[in-house]
This record gives sequence, C-alpha cells and structure tokens, in this order.
Amino acid sequence: MKEFFDVNNAFFSLLGYSMSYIEFTGVVFGLIAVWLSAKAHILSWPIGIVNVVLAAILYFQVQLYPDMFLQVFFFVTNIIGWWRWANPKPGEADKEKELKVSYMKKNQLLLAAVIAIAGTFLLGQFASNLHEWFSNIFSKPSAYPYVDSFITVMSVLTTFYMIEKKIESWVIWILVDVIATVLYYVKGVKFYSVEYFIFTIIAAYGLLHWIREYKSYAQQKA
Repeated sequence: MKEFFDVNNAFFSLLGYSMSYIEFTGVVFGLIAVWLSAKAHILSWPIGIVNVVLAAILYFQVQLYPDMFLQVFFFVTNIIGWWRWANPKPGEADKEKELKVSYMKKNQLLLAAVIAIAGTFLLGQFASNLHEWFSNIFSKPSAYPYVDSFITVMSVLTTFYMIEKKIESWVIWILVDVIATVLYYVKGVKFYSVEYFIFTIIAAYGLLHWIREYKSYAQQKA
C-alpha cells in the first residue's frame, strides 16, 4: 500500500513520462468530480473528497506546500458543499429540490479582488519561509511560492462561491486552471497538468451550463 502513495513508484510510462499510481488515480477522481460539478450533480462532493486526499499526499512530495494545505481546506468544504446543495433554504430549491444557481453581487466581486491580491502576497511570504521555519518537515524551499499561493487563494475563494452555486465561480476556476496547467507542467507532474487543462475545458462548459440553468428558472415560472 505504501508504494501506491509514492510519487516515484511508476504505474506506467506514456510518451517518456513515468506515471505514478497516486497521480493517475487522483487525476481520474478529480476529472469525475469536476465534470459532475459542471453538471450541478451533488455526487461531485463525495468523489471530490477522495481526490483531495490523494492530491495532498502528491503535493507534499513535489514541494507544492500551499497546494498541499489547500487540500485540507477542500476536504472540509467538500463536506460542507455536499450538505449545502442537499439542504437549500426556503425559496432556494430547484426542481430537483437542490440549491439553485445564482449570480454574485457587485460587492462580492470587489471583495474577491481585494482578497486575491492581499491573500496571494501574505501566503506567498509564508510559503517562501516554510523551509526555514519548519525545516524538519519541509526540507526543500517551496516551488514558485507566489504563483502557487495565487492558485491556493483563488481556489479557496471560488470554492465558497461553488458551495453557494454562484455562476462566477466558473470564471475564477478557468483562470486558476490555466495557471495550474502551466505550473504543474513546469514542476514535472505532467498528468496533473493535462488534468488541469481538461479542467479548463470542463469549467468553460460548467459556466455555460449554469447560465442556461439560471435562465431556465424564468421559463419555469412563465
């Protein structure tokens, strides 16, 4: 079992790239979870829990520490999101008796921009010093701490918006996924890079699907 979680333990090789068991399995569960999210399907949350556990173990091994910490957050929010979608407040339920999609307010968008800038700077500073402050745990410096921190901060923000089924969450995910695609390729976890490229496509689909679903509410009232 220990070998399964080792990023250096090859499952197979593809075009000269050695694929580990944990990377392959994590990518598969991640793709399924995001596709179900794009379809606004509630099973995206429990499947996402499996994905984040595998991802946390992988990120630790490739020194992407902010991303590793992010998975702890995702573990908790997957549970919260699962409950929130299944238990809408009065007036929030769709025809499936699950939470409706909706748009963000202008003040929420402004707050998101402020948090993105401040959060990236603060977390980037923290990540840059992890190997000095906690050298017994983090033996190597954080790789690309500010880029990685931006991904972390924006992922945290948009997860809250995803829990509330805000349509703009997909716009943020598209930005995060594009940056992550490049970062993971540079760090050598290329299958995860491919995964995030596919995430970008799914996020674009999710954006369009949720917009159509929002418009369908007006048709249902007519």
